[in-house]
Amino acid sequence: MTMDLRLVIFDVDGTLVDSQADILASMAAAFGAIGLDVPERQTVLGIVGLSLDRAIRALAPDVDDTGISTAVEAYKTEYQRLRATGGTQKSSPLYDGIRDVLDTLHGQPEVLLGVATGKSRRGLVSLMDGHQMGHLFVTQQCADDHPSKPDPSMVMTALAETGVAPEQAVMIGDTSFDMDMAKAAGVAALGVTWGYHSPASLSAADRIAERVQDLPELVHAIWSDRT
Repeated sequence: MTMDLRLVIFDVDGTLVDSQADILASMAAAFGAIGLDVPERQTVLGIVGLSLDRAIRALAPDVDDTGISTAVEAYKTEYQRLRATGGTQKSSPLYDGIRDVLDTLHGQPEVLLGVATGKSRRGLVSLMDGHQMGHLFVTQQCADDHPSKPDPSMVMTALAETGVAPEQAVMIGDTSFDMDMAKAAGVAALGVTWGYHSPASLSAADRIAERVQDLPELVHAIWSDRT
């Protein structure tokens, strides 16, 4: 293992970008396709971070496999339509200050960046291209290749790809799924309060960020705590 390298893994929706408008609209289309009323806003946002099929199953536990497949396809179609119509900057805008944070961390020679997201590979590539930030992340893990969060597979693969030891890695996210995934993989968890889960749901986090600009300092504080 390369013990001198460090890895910061970011969740995407609710952590790097605010895509809730398109998520809510796409979920409404998904439920409309199977003849059901869409759940309330906070209920929908509460499943953000899960892989899409698992998220819809959580929201519609009585729907059969055929219905789930129909809903998933309707969600994808609507999400892609919205992104194509509005563009990435409107569909999934970066939170204020996030690009500065990414550039700051990327500029530190010992720090590698990665993402672990419930998005599909197609959705992730489109987002990265739209914000011109794909080059910042040396490892990009998505739902197409892994079990849903909070399974640790995404983080474990990111560690393997970069050669970074678990004690030198931090997972940053806005949901309990991110925090639980980090703990399952043996890496530190840094929760953020500007996303889709309530701060109370981030109790497994080692530290909590209330402001985007505090992320670099908190990441290094976590590493100091663990050495």
